[in-house]
Amino acid sequence: MKKTPKMQLKFLLFIFLLLISSIPEIKAQSETVMPDTTKRSIKHLIEGVKSKIEHERQELAMSEEEIINYMDNLPPFSIYKDNYFITGIPLNKSIDGETADAKFQVSFRHRLTRSRLPFDTFLYLTYTQKSFWDIYRESAPFRDSNYNPGIGLGRYIIVDNRLTGATFLQLEHESNGRDSIESRSINWIGFSGKYFLTSNFAASFKITIPFMTDENNSDLYDYRGTGYFTADYKTSDNKWWLTGTYSLRKSVKSINLKFSAGYKISERFNQYIFGEFYSGTGDSLLDYKRKDVQLRVGIGIKPDFYSVF
Repeated sequence: MKKTPKMQLKFLLFIFLLLISSIPEIKAQSETVMPDTTKRSIKHLIEGVKSKIEHERQELAMSEEEIINYMDNLPPFSIYKDNYFITGIPLNKSIDGETADAKFQVSFRHRLTRSRLPFDTFLYLTYTQKSFWDIYRESAPFRDSNYNPGIGLGRYIIVDNRLTGATFLQLEHESNGRDSIESRSINWIGFSGKYFLTSNFAASFKITIPFMTDENNSDLYDYRGTGYFTADYKTSDNKWWLTGTYSLRKSVKSINLKFSAGYKISERFNQYIFGEFYSGTGDSLLDYKRKDVQLRVGIGIKPDFYSVF
């Protein structure tokens, strides 16, 4: 059948009307499918940027007083030095039940006041007990125990609205609790500080001025030294914590060196496989003149890496 011009015109008109009627549907699809995911992405990006800007603004807006208040509201009771139980052998003498031993330390601190004392300082107490245990001898006696209580004043170091460390002035006593010729005791005034160079590297120091020293150990500081320098490094994955302590005695050649390494067992618990290497004198009050080169390994509990103490 041959199409007339009139029929062709009606057919073209029908196609045109069909296309016109489909335009709203195409437009609706384009607005509800593709741009919807794009809008969500853009919205998420904008919200993320706004959140970051607001967070940075709040950090910059934090004043020194707000930082001090935050630190003062932290739990006042905490770990002070490393707490550990380790055992090992000497490296500078023969190994037997007389020379191999165990060593353990318990240490904690308690902040007594907020930073409301003169110069924004706070008052705190510390206590550390270190014991040397001859567990490989027949009766497993304690060879020596050293008791070290202290009281001090501390002040936070805040630079450019950031907490970067702290300084301390402390009065301390240390003794082994014995009498007669085995008595050892000493008192000192110590000035110390800790500073965070980066988020995972910290340096600290301590200078001590002894007074009222027991006559049985009047030369203790010739063997122990009058101060020390410590460097702490923690890996970015929070697994390893390395510490080196250097104490100068009479000359550059006469030093006490302690190196410790801790490997964190679990992210959920504050427990480490703990090892310590010590080379020097004065580690034990009773035998402070004896040269020790000891390697010991065990388990430890450490303070928070970002603690200013």
